[in-house]
Amino acid sequence: MMRCILSLLSVVSLMVTAMHVRAQSYPNQAINLVIPLAPGDATDVAGRTMGEELSKLLKVPIVAVNRPGGGMTIGTDSVVKAKKDGYTILLTTNAALVSNRILNPETASYDPLKDLTPLGLSTRTPILLAVRQDAPYKSLGELVEFGKKNPGKVRVGTVGPGSAGHLNIEMINSLTGAGLTMVPFKGGAPGITAVLGGHVEGVAFSLGALSSHLKSGALRGIVISSHFPHHAEIPTLAQLGHRQNLLGVWFGFFAPAGVPAEVTKTLVPAIEKAVKEPAVATKLAGLGILQDYQPPEKLVAEIREEHQTIEDIAKRAGLVK
Repeated sequence: MMRCILSLLSVVSLMVTAMHVRAQSYPNQAINLVIPLAPGDATDVAGRTMGEELSKLLKVPIVAVNRPGGGMTIGTDSVVKAKKDGYTILLTTNAALVSNRILNPETASYDPLKDLTPLGLSTRTPILLAVRQDAPYKSLGELVEFGKKNPGKVRVGTVGPGSAGHLNIEMINSLTGAGLTMVPFKGGAPGITAVLGGHVEGVAFSLGALSSHLKSGALRGIVISSHFPHHAEIPTLAQLGHRQNLLGVWFGFFAPAGVPAEVTKTLVPAIEKAVKEPAVATKLAGLGILQDYQPPEKLVAEIREEHQTIEDIAKRAGLVK
């Protein structure tokens, strides 16, 4: 009887030890990386590139899971509601976390500062205002002067109401009185076709969408949201003497709120290393995406600051009450 009891205690002890080791050995299985956009999108490519590097560091598979729709709110919300075990994380943009919550609160009902755990800001892609190379205005100052003298004659294409491009047009109008008119398109390609064909005077899109046309000389960048090494000739608003810069697009990693402390202790430094990997920078630069790692606390501060900025722009433009 004593032998049976001792054997049973030994088995129980081994089971408890194994459970303890498993609990302390995060991660020990594949991690799902939710990307709230369709496969092939620049954000998707960036996420998969960083995910591959993260997989090497953590020694487990990082499985990209695309959940597009709802202006990125569907995929983001799925992570908010996911198990709090660290095996579902998110790579999303400021559109899903900031502007959509202000402009479309009925579809973005979550609060990123309460419902998600920030793991780090990873990368940025600038938004810029570009015009045809043969346009009569060669700088933002000349564009503003032309717009003031020709009300309603400077039409700028964007991917739609409430987009970063639209908000940037409203910001430029507010700061300069340029009187630019926003023209919505269903994507970057038709907007670029329109500006090249002279149907609109300019476009406000991401650098990735415009890069090849800037390099070919078909388009000229007038102002950009943040400095980009390959297009250093394009100034920011701050460089031109204005009090704020245009809004750009940033990408951040998140986990559901309430994940165990060992999850964040493992993921945060691993994400930093993955993002800063030189090979990752080289691949992303070709997509118009720039490495800009920021720790979780800086990501939180950026969300708060950008929320206030976008809310102010939206109210002045009559986009919200």
